[in-house]
Amino acid sequence: MISSGRPSPESLATLIEHRASENPSAVFLEDARSDRVVSFGRLAESVKDWSHRLRPGDRHPGAVVVDIDDPLDFAVVHLAVVAAGLRSVPVNPDLGTLDLAKIVGLIDGDTVLVTDRDDRDAVGASTLLRLPADGATQSDGAAQMVPDRAEVMAGSDAESSGSALLFTSGSTGMPKGVELSEAQLLFVGRGIAQHNELTEADRGYNSLPLFHVNAEVVGLVATLVAGATLVLDRRFHRTGFWDLMRERRITWINAVPAILAVLARGGELELPDTLRFVRSASAPLPDAVRAALGTVPLVVSYGMTEAASQITATPLGGSVPGGSVGVAVGSEIQVRDDAGAVLAPGSVGGLWIRGPGIVTGYFAGAAADRFDDDGWLRTGDLGRIDDSGFVFLSGRSDDVINRGGEKVYPAEVEEVLLGDERVREAVVVGRPDPILHQVPVAYVMTAEGVPDAETGDILDGLRARCERELPRYKRPVEISLVVDLPRAPTGKIQRSRVREQAASA
Repeated sequence: MISSGRPSPESLATLIEHRASENPSAVFLEDARSDRVVSFGRLAESVKDWSHRLRPGDRHPGAVVVDIDDPLDFAVVHLAVVAAGLRSVPVNPDLGTLDLAKIVGLIDGDTVLVTDRDDRDAVGASTLLRLPADGATQSDGAAQMVPDRAEVMAGSDAESSGSALLFTSGSTGMPKGVELSEAQLLFVGRGIAQHNELTEADRGYNSLPLFHVNAEVVGLVATLVAGATLVLDRRFHRTGFWDLMRERRITWINAVPAILAVLARGGELELPDTLRFVRSASAPLPDAVRAALGTVPLVVSYGMTEAASQITATPLGGSVPGGSVGVAVGSEIQVRDDAGAVLAPGSVGGLWIRGPGIVTGYFAGAAADRFDDDGWLRTGDLGRIDDSGFVFLSGRSDDVINRGGEKVYPAEVEEVLLGDERVREAVVVGRPDPILHQVPVAYVMTAEGVPDAETGDILDGLRARCERELPRYKRPVEISLVVDLPRAPTGKIQRSRVREQAASA
């Protein structure tokens, strides 16, 4: 665990300075596909360099939009902006011009857009800064920038607290902005480092997108708190994955269920001796994937942007009830009915959360009705909590299927479908029905190696399983085998698009 006697980080800047003074040559970041590294000493130099150039005297930009594809450069600029007491707005570098301009337009005051794309224009930002060819981690790198307006290039040290402003991926309309303070990022990052027992000897691996809160807090901040090393990959590659883990001496992997499901396609895995645990975020893991991981400890977590990534997690050691996403870590969690009353253990209802790492409002006052007067946030997720405090997810409140007045929770049906070892992933959504309002339909991806000739047998088996294990109203009226499912950049299945597909079928 984090050794005693270390100072509790009061700010990102002081934490980075402490790491640099303690062991400047120790490697903080490694590029998985090259020999590029960023030491704690180099990080501290880059942070000071960016701080001076982004804060012109007693003025500072309203936000710095981080539009960078290279993972090491992204990490350095993002951390530097927050440590400088400014608002970092990490965005997907694959965003089109219109979507990026929409985000820039939501921010008041001068906005700096930092990019490593040659074809990117200012899209409404006050200042455009392009990274030089050698990236953001060179001590003189920022001086080689090509600004559209030069007044940003003077500077002074930051005194105010920084933040990260992230925009949730709404399926329709404008996504909601979630602003996490520097204190919240550090609180949750510290909790993750402690929960995962990270030390300076740990070497994590992250291929999740850095514009997402998971990679930023679980990956960057927790690793910085522990004084450890994080290997950053631009994207996940199945081919050669375990060879890379051995070559880089990885001790823990930051993943999502989709990545682990791909790795588990061939059955039990030959894990490297250095691997201490695997962390899986956002959803429970199917039994087949758990089995493929063998005896390596698995940390399953549940989180959201509004909670700076983590709400619950399973213990690193010890038994965990099947299907659970763990217990609350650093936060409180309640299950409530539609009227707001707290439900007894075991009852399914809406999940509400509160704690130091959880926002108390959305950017620009959006969705204020999701917060109550006592600071609790309605997550929009459904679930239950057992007598021991273990949390089980039942899906999103807007995913619940109303079949003739009966509620069908997709997660319950999906668990039955995933019980067939030939199934890799399953999604159940509601399809409009003129009589019953909605009926459940299922989309299933088969495990690798299952021959096409077994299609009929698989469908017959899944129907029989549903008839045996589910009441009639919960059984899918149709089960379809698909090659893939629509996904977000993190690999998470986009249920809204699956529902659209079902409605148009």
